[in-house]
Amino acid sequence: MPELFDVKPVDQRFYQERLADFLPDRIVDVHAHVWLTRFRADSAEAYRRAVTWPSRVARDNPIEDLAETYRLMLPGKRVSALIFSNLMSHEDDFEAGNAYVSRSAADYGMAGLIWSSPRWSAEELEAKIGARGFLGAKSYLSLADPAIGVDDISIFDFYPRHQLEALDRRGAILMLHIPRNQRLRDSRNLAELLEIERRYPRLQVIVAHVGRAYCPEDIADAFDVLAETRHMTFDISANTSAQNFEKLIRAVGPKRILFGTDLPITRMRMRRICENGTYVNLVPKGLYGDVSGDRNMREVENEEAERLTFFLYEEIDAFRRAAETTGLSSHDIEDVFCGNAMRMIAQAKERIGS
Repeated sequence: MPELFDVKPVDQRFYQERLADFLPDRIVDVHAHVWLTRFRADSAEAYRRAVTWPSRVARDNPIEDLAETYRLMLPGKRVSALIFSNLMSHEDDFEAGNAYVSRSAADYGMAGLIWSSPRWSAEELEAKIGARGFLGAKSYLSLADPAIGVDDISIFDFYPRHQLEALDRRGAILMLHIPRNQRLRDSRNLAELLEIERRYPRLQVIVAHVGRAYCPEDIADAFDVLAETRHMTFDISANTSAQNFEKLIRAVGPKRILFGTDLPITRMRMRRICENGTYVNLVPKGLYGDVSGDRNMREVENEEAERLTFFLYEEIDAFRRAAETTGLSSHDIEDVFCGNAMRMIAQAKERIGS
């Protein structure tokens, strides 16, 4: 049976020389997508509000592929995950997608989050979480009312307050991908994050992708504003900015940082650069189809293309450099890549009663 994807000598060298000794033996990935193609309607409306390049990496990610990805990309490590689906529109099959995640989590000894719809009542959300043994919720900005412009979407448009109140009562986990093009520096996003921290103190919030701060310009004074938070955590998934990782470490410390992959997209072979505050993924020519119309993608070839390794390796290596610069200890690294997530999951299980 053919491998899911190629692991080349360039990847093996990168992993052994930079990552293998840095990573702890046990890893918990708090941000992994698991879904089958048939669950998705691929609505054009959903993609009007989101970048489309991730879909070039994988059309779906069955649980078997996720497990195989860990085996291929993180050899010698024991990896578990917090998994959830990938449902972009209300036309997608929420029932089937969430049922698949629940079964997959049980079969592979992982934890799961429900992919929630903002159209559900608090009672519906709580019933669905209880029936499937989920530890919290993940949703996405594309599920907000289609009449709302992409730069006007509020966090509360896809996580309505009645749902946050229900999740807070349960002490659940909330995976939060913030909206709006200004990302973490957006004043409205920051105000709403502070409101969530203040109004829902039992809610275990994970701000995904370091608040989508992929370039230095995406930070501004965000961590000065968020300095008053005490509970909010941040995952480093699909982010390769060592500079922003340094600021994150100095702002919140290693106990509030979590490792995540955003698989399957971090299987992409690439290197990320920033130009005028916009991230650009450099990818081998022809590998991901015609990317000429995508401002976040650019093809390279010959020796430059041959040097490219996995997105996930670039992410981990960027955090390694930030950890060295800020003087994190081996115990701190274990917390980021395992301990913090284990404690969060254990607390959610205790509170929810799963």
